[in-house]
Amino acid sequence: MKLATWNVNSLKVRLPHVLQWLEANPIDVLCLQETKLTDDKFPVAELEAAGYQVAFTGQKTYNGVAILSRFPLHDVVKNNPRFADESQRVISATIEGIRVVCAYIPNGQAVGSDKYQYKLRWLDALHDWLADELKSHDQLALLGDYNIAPDDRDVHDPAAWAGSVLVSDPERAEFRRLVDLGFKDAFRLFEQPEKIYSWWDYRMMAFRRNMGLRIDHILLSPMLAARCTGCVIDKLPRKWEQPSDHTPVIAELA
Repeated sequence: MKLATWNVNSLKVRLPHVLQWLEANPIDVLCLQETKLTDDKFPVAELEAAGYQVAFTGQKTYNGVAILSRFPLHDVVKNNPRFADESQRVISATIEGIRVVCAYIPNGQAVGSDKYQYKLRWLDALHDWLADELKSHDQLALLGDYNIAPDDRDVHDPAAWAGSVLVSDPERAEFRRLVDLGFKDAFRLFEQPEKIYSWWDYRMMAFRRNMGLRIDHILLSPMLAARCTGCVIDKLPRKWEQPSDHTPVIAELA
């Protein structure tokens, strides 16, 4: 089974890209973030025509998450039951025995800001919820845009980014807390080339200069990590016209 995550930065704009990518990469489950669509505008018919069942929760202009699956989705839950939040940032479902959690973790804006404090509270609540989820789902995958680069290998210029949002110590500590629950970073289960990222700013020719960060991740419970045979980042969609600033991450399970 192949699982993937992609922050599409507006599904309305990027739907042709998603359909093009799925045609070339017939994966089983795709988690989307920043769909930026109210539920009545979600392109159910187009995605079903491509062979995918869908579960989604969205809002106008901001946030929004979705799970696309070639298999039936069971026990769909929207948001984190332990964290009251108007923002639509989490959706989960059971697919072929795997509990799939799609998350769009807050950006945080700037260290010390109100949005940064909200991000840390949000991550703390996610940790506590997932600790319980793992007790009932030994096959659990957390996919999404984490807005955290876990260590300096995941940053094009660690010195320039030091102490900034996305790489600050408290954010990285929250990522490690998730790992300490038993999760494995699928990308780091394998030897990887240097300077591989999943996000590049639209400004300063960042993609051409490979000035990126690895902030999109697939964390796997121990049982799923044992089944993982590979994890890659597909840079190709970032080269397309009017791309998302993120690109897909794919993990394959035996």
